Amino acid sequence: MKALFDTVSYNCSKIVTKAYSTSFTLATKMLYKSIRQDIYNIYGFVRFADEIVDSFHDYDKNMLFNKFSNDLECALKYEISLNPILNSFQHTFHKYDIDKDLIDAFMDSMRLDLFEVEYHSQEEYNAYIYGSADVVGLMCLKVFVKGDDAKYQALKEGAMSLGSAFQKVNFLRDLKADHDVLKRSYFPNTDLNNLDEVSKQNIIDDIEKDFKKGLRGIKRLPIEAKFGVFMAYRYYRQLLKKLKRTPALQIKNTRIRVSNPKKIALLMRSYVKYQLNLI
Repeated sequence: MKALFDTVSYNCSKIVTKAYSTSFTLATKMLYKSIRQDIYNIYGFVRFADEIVDSFHDYDKNMLFNKFSNDLECALKYEISLNPILNSFQHTFHKYDIDKDLIDAFMDSMRLDLFEVEYHSQEEYNAYIYGSADVVGLMCLKVFVKGDDAKYQALKEGAMSLGSAFQKVNFLRDLKADHDVLKRSYFPNTDLNNLDEVSKQNIIDDIEKDFKKGLRGIKRLPIEAKFGVFMAYRYYRQLLKKLKRTPALQIKNTRIRVSNPKKIALLMRSYVKYQLNLI
C-alpha cells in the first residue's frame, strides 16, 4: 500500500535528521507534533543535496547531482518517488503549496558548490546565501503558517534573515573545510588565508544584523513553531558567541561546537524564557 511506503519514507527523513544533526533534531522536537514530520521531510531533502556536493569526493558528483535533480523533478510532478527522501519531501511540498521557485533557487546554489568557487562581489554572495539558506527558511515557514499566504508574506523577511544568519555562522566555523578541502571562499573581499580581527568583526556584525531581524520574526511565529525556532536561534547565537571569543587566526584551525550538556542547558534556559514570555 502507498500509505505504508509513505510511512517508511517519513521514517527515513527522520532518521537522516537524527543522524546528521543532533542540534537540529533537538530543535525540531520542540515543534508541535503536527508539523514536526514536515520539517524532517524538508531537512532530509536539503541534507541529501548538500551531501552530494560536499562529501562524495570519490564519485562523479556532477552525475549524482543531475540524477538527484531529475528524480526531484519527477517526484514533484508525479507525487511519488522510489527515493524515500524525495517521496516524503514531495508530500510536504504539495501539502503546503511550497513555491517551486524556492526549490529551483536551492538547487541552483547547490549546483554552484560542485565546483571550486570564490565569491568576489556582495551580489554573488547574497544570491548564493538566498539559494542555499534563505529559501530553506522560507520552506519551513510555509509549514509553520500551514500554507497561509498572508502570514507567510508577513513573516517572510524574518525567516530569510534567520536562514542567512545560520548559514553565515556555519561558513565562519567551517572555514578550514570549505577553504582548504572544498576550495570555496564564500566571504567576498576577505583574505581567508590571513583572516584578521577586522575582517572577522565585519562578518560578525553582518550576522548580528541578520539575527536581530530573525528574532523579530520568531516573536511573531505561530505557537506551534515559536519555541522550536527559538531553540535553534539560541543554539546558533551560542556558536557565534564562541566564535567571537576565538582569535581570528585560530578560527580557520578550530571547528567551534556546542557540547551536548551545553545544548541541554540552552534548552532549559530557552524554555524558561519562552514560558515567561520573554521572547
